Amino acid sequence: MITIKDVEHVAKLARLELSEEEKEKFSKQLGDILTYVEQMNKVDTTNVEPMSHAVPIVNVMREDVVVTEHTKEELMANAPSVEDGFFRVPKIN
Repeated sequence: MITIKDVEHVAKLARLELSEEEKEKFSKQLGDILTYVEQMNKVDTTNVEPMSHAVPIVNVMREDVVVTEHTKEELMANAPSVEDGFFRVPKIN
C-alpha cells in the first residue's frame, strides 16, 4: 500500500509540489498500479521465452555492397570550393 508519506517522498525527489488532493489521488493510483503488478507476478511464465518486442522484428536493411566507385576527381568536381585536393569550407568562429 502506498501511503501519502511515500507520495510526498517521491514528489520531493522529483522536485514536484503537490496539493493535498493530488497526494490522495496519486496515493490511490500508485497503489492500484502496484496491485496490478502483483497480479501480473502471479502469472505462470515458465515456458514463455523472454522478448524485447511484442512482435518479431526482422532487420530489413540491404547488404552493404559498393555499387559504383567514384574517383577523387569526380567527387571534387561537385564541390563549390577546393584547395590542395581538399574540400574548402567556411571558417567557423
